[in-house]
Amino acid sequence: MLARRFLSSAASLPPTIRQLLSSPPAPSAEAIHVNGWVKSIRKQKQVAFAVISDGSSEAGLQAVFKDVTLAKRCVGAPGKFYTYLRRQTYPMQKQALTVEYLRDHCHLRARTNEIGAMLRLRDTTTQVINNYFQTNGFVHIHTPIITSNDCEGAGETFRIVASSDSPSPSSSTTTQTTSVPPTTEGSPSEYFNHPAYLTVSSQLHLEAVASAISRVYTLSPCFRAERSQTSRHLAEFWMLEAEWAFTSSVEDLCAVVEGSLRSVLRAHLDSPDMAALHRGKPHGRRPELAALVDAPQPWARMSYTEAVAALEAHHTATGAFAFAPAWGRALQSEHERWLADVHVRGPVFVTDYPAGLKPFYMRANDDAAGVQGPTVACFDLLIPGLGELVGGSLREERLKLLEAAIERHELDKADYAWYMDLRKYGGAPHGGFGMGFERLISWVSGIESVRECVAMPRWAGRMLL
Repeated sequence: MLARRFLSSAASLPPTIRQLLSSPPAPSAEAIHVNGWVKSIRKQKQVAFAVISDGSSEAGLQAVFKDVTLAKRCVGAPGKFYTYLRRQTYPMQKQALTVEYLRDHCHLRARTNEIGAMLRLRDTTTQVINNYFQTNGFVHIHTPIITSNDCEGAGETFRIVASSDSPSPSSSTTTQTTSVPPTTEGSPSEYFNHPAYLTVSSQLHLEAVASAISRVYTLSPCFRAERSQTSRHLAEFWMLEAEWAFTSSVEDLCAVVEGSLRSVLRAHLDSPDMAALHRGKPHGRRPELAALVDAPQPWARMSYTEAVAALEAHHTATGAFAFAPAWGRALQSEHERWLADVHVRGPVFVTDYPAGLKPFYMRANDDAAGVQGPTVACFDLLIPGLGELVGGSLREERLKLLEAAIERHELDKADYAWYMDLRKYGGAPHGGFGMGFERLISWVSGIESVRECVAMPRWAGRMLL
C-alpha cells in the first residue's frame, strides 16, 4: 500500500512548462494543471496577456484573460505588478540590473532570465558530462570533502578546527574553517586528532579508487583559500575530475578531454538557454562553437618549449607582455591568452612543462635529461578569452621516482605513505585531469565572470548566504 501511494504521488505531479512546450498536449486532451509565477503582463482594452513561468525554461506560457478586471485581481493594480503587498518595492525590477546589484541580492537573482538560463545550462552540462563518461565506461565516485593533505602542495587551504570547547548555550558544536597554519598533532582542538582541510582536489582519492575500479570520475565541490579577486577564481567551486588506469600517453588524456568538451558544445549549440545567454553579443557565439565541434582535426597541441619560443619571439618583436616569458618560468595569464587568442586562435593543449613548475605526482618524462631541464608528462588546455580550463597529467607510477619527487618538494613522506602503497601493491600506469566547472560554464555561455556561473558565489571577503 505504501509503495503504491508513493508511486501515485510521483505520477500526480503536473508537467513543467518546459515539458509542455517540448511535448504539447493534443487539442482534445483534458485540462492540464500548471504552476508558475506571473513574469509580465500586457493589457489591452478588452483582454490582458500574462506570461507564466515556473523557471524550467526561458520561454513561458501565455495566459489570456478575457476579463481584464480578473487580470487586475490576479496580478495587482495596473502598473504595480512588481510590488509587494504593503507597497514594498520589489528588488528585482524589470529594468536592467548590474551584476554588482544582483550579487548583493543573490538570494533573488535566480529570478532573472540570465541567471535562470545559466542554472539550466549547468544542469544540462552535468547531464552531458555524466552521459559521456558513463558511455566510456567510467564510474562516478563520491569523494571526500574533508581531507588530510593538500594534493597541490600550495598551502592555500581552509583548515578545519573544532569550535570552542565551551560553546555558548545558544549555539551547537560546529566546525569553522581557517587558513592559519596547522596546530600540533594531537592537539585537543583537532577534531580528527590531526590537521584536516577542505579539499582543493579529489585527485589523490580518485587515484586510490582507480587502482581497483579502472575508470572513475567525480563532479564535486572544492575549496581554495587564495585571496584572488579575479573573474576566474572562487573560494568554493565545482571540479570535474577523472582518473583512469592503463594509460601511458598524454595524448590519450587530451583526447578524452577534447571528446568530453565537444560533446558539451554539441549539446548546447541549439539550446534555448544558450541562445538567451548569447543574445546581444555580436553575431552570437554559435558559429565559433560549431566550428570547434565540427573540426575534422584534433584541437591544436604544442609543447611548453614550443609555446615559450613563440612567446619570446613575440615579446622580442613587440614588448607586449608585462612578464617576460622564459623557459622555466610559469606561463602568466597574459601568455595563455595570447597563445589561445592570437597564436593558435582556438583551444590549444600545452604539454610537457618543466618539472619544477608542477606538483610532485606528475610522471617524469623519459627524456628528462633534456637540454633545458627535466619535464613532466602533463598538459594544460588553454581557451580563447579564458586561459586555462583543464589541467592534467600522467601520474608517477614508479615508486622510487615518486619518493624522490616527494623529497624534492620537501613533503613529509609519512603523510603520503598510503599514496606510495598504491604503487607497492599492484600499481599501473595511470593519469587524469581536473576541469573547473564554473570556468567551463563561463566559456560555453560567454558569461565573463565565474561569479555569475554559480547560484551562490563565495570569494575572499564575500559570503552572503
